[in-house]
Amino acid sequence: MNRKALFAAGESMDMTTGSLWKKIFAFSVPLMFSQVLQVLFNMADVAVVGRFASARALGAVGSTTILVTLFTGFLIGMGSGVNVITAQHLGAKEERKTFEFTHTALLVCLLTGLLICALCLLLARFMLNLLNTKPELIDGAELYFRIYALGMPALALFNYGNGVLSANGDTSRPLIYLTIAGVANVILNLFFVIFCGMAENGVALASIITQYMSAAMILWHMSRQHDDCRLSLKKVRFYKGHARHLLGLGLPAGLQNAIFAIANLFIQAGVNSLDTVMVEGNSAAANADALIYNVMAAFYTACSTFMGQNWGAKKQDRVLKSYAVSLIYSFLVGLLLGGLLYFFGETFLRLFTQDHETDVVQAGMQRIRIMGFSYCVSAFMDCTIAASRGIGKSFGPTVIVILGSCVFRVIWVYTIFAHFHTIPSLYLLYIFSWTITAAAEILYFIRCCRRLRTAQTA
Repeated sequence: MNRKALFAAGESMDMTTGSLWKKIFAFSVPLMFSQVLQVLFNMADVAVVGRFASARALGAVGSTTILVTLFTGFLIGMGSGVNVITAQHLGAKEERKTFEFTHTALLVCLLTGLLICALCLLLARFMLNLLNTKPELIDGAELYFRIYALGMPALALFNYGNGVLSANGDTSRPLIYLTIAGVANVILNLFFVIFCGMAENGVALASIITQYMSAAMILWHMSRQHDDCRLSLKKVRFYKGHARHLLGLGLPAGLQNAIFAIANLFIQAGVNSLDTVMVEGNSAAANADALIYNVMAAFYTACSTFMGQNWGAKKQDRVLKSYAVSLIYSFLVGLLLGGLLYFFGETFLRLFTQDHETDVVQAGMQRIRIMGFSYCVSAFMDCTIAASRGIGKSFGPTVIVILGSCVFRVIWVYTIFAHFHTIPSLYLLYIFSWTITAAAEILYFIRCCRRLRTAQTA
C-alpha cells in the first residue's frame, strides 16, 4: 500500500468492497494519530507544569485526570454514535437520511457539550472533594478544571465532525487539524507557563483555545464538502426521529465511556488515600493509559464503522470479518505498546517530572509494572463493545459494563485494596475486570448476531 493511499486527505472510502485487512489498517493509521494527538493535549499540560512549574502543580492537574476522562469520554461516545449511524446510512445509500441525521446530530452534540460545561463549572469543587483530593492540591485542581470545562462544547463539535468524516472513510482530515491544534497547544502552554508565569490556569487556557481551533477547522471543512456528508449551517435543525436515534445509540455509548471513568473515580480515591509522592507518581504514569487506550481505540472505531457500513449494505460476511480483523489489530497494538512501556517506563515518567524527583518516578513505576502487559486484555472487551454498537446494539453492552467493570471494581477497592493498601493490589483489578467483562460482552455479541441472522432469514 503506497503512502498516497494511506494518508490521502479528504477522500472517502468504500468499506463494503476490497481487502478488510488493508482497508481497516489504512483507515486506522490516521485515526490512530488523531487519537494520540487528542491525548497529547492533556499530556502537554502535565509535562509543561511538571517540568516548568512545580510538583504541586503537576499533582493538581493530575488530580483532575479522572474527571476530564469522564466527561470527554462521554463526548467521544456521542461521537461514536454519530459515526455508526452515519456509516449505516452511507452503506445503505440513504442520501436524505444521511443529510438529515448529520444536521440533527450537530445540534445534539453541541447541546450535550454545553450541558457538560455548565455541570463542570457548577460542581467542580464538589466532584474534586468526592475524589479526596489533597487539600494542598484542590485549589489548583479546581482552577484548572473550571477553565478546561469551557472547552467542552468545542470537544463535542470536534468529535461530532470526526464521527461524520470517519464514517465516510476520511480519517486523514481530522489528523491534519489536530496536528495544527496540537502544535499550537504546546506553543501556548510554554508561553503561558514560562513567559506569563502561569501554571494550572495557563495550560488549561492553552487547551481550550486549541480545542476551539480544531472544532472550527473541522466544521469549516464539512461546510465545503460536496458529498453526502456536506454540512449546511443554514439547514441545521432537529429533523424528525434522528435525535432520538442518536440518543438511543450515542447516549449508551457515552455512558459506557463515562462508566469506566466513574469506576476509576474509586480507584483515584484509593490513590489519593496514599502519600503525596504516590499521587504525583500515579498522575505521571496515568498518562500512558490514555495514550495506549486511544491508539487501540482507532481499531475500535474502525470496527464499528466498517461493521456499520457493511450492515447497511447487507453484507453479513464482511460484518463479522470486520470485527475479527479489528480485534487482532487492537490486541497486537496493546501488547506492543504495553511491552515498550514496561521496559522504558522510567524514561516515559521523566517526561512529566523534574530531574531530581526520582521518588516520584519510582512511585509511578509501581503502577507501570502492573499495567504494562495488561492493556492487550482490554481489546477483547472494548472491540466487542464496538462490534455490538456497529450492529446497533448499545444498551446491553452498557449494562454488562456497569456490572463487570463498575460494580466489580468498586467491590475490589473496598475489599482487596482495603486489605493490602498497596499500588499493586489496586491495579491488579484492571486485568480481572477486563477479563470478566470481555467474556460477558462476547457471549452477548454472539447471541445478538444469531438473533439478527435468524430474523433476516425468516
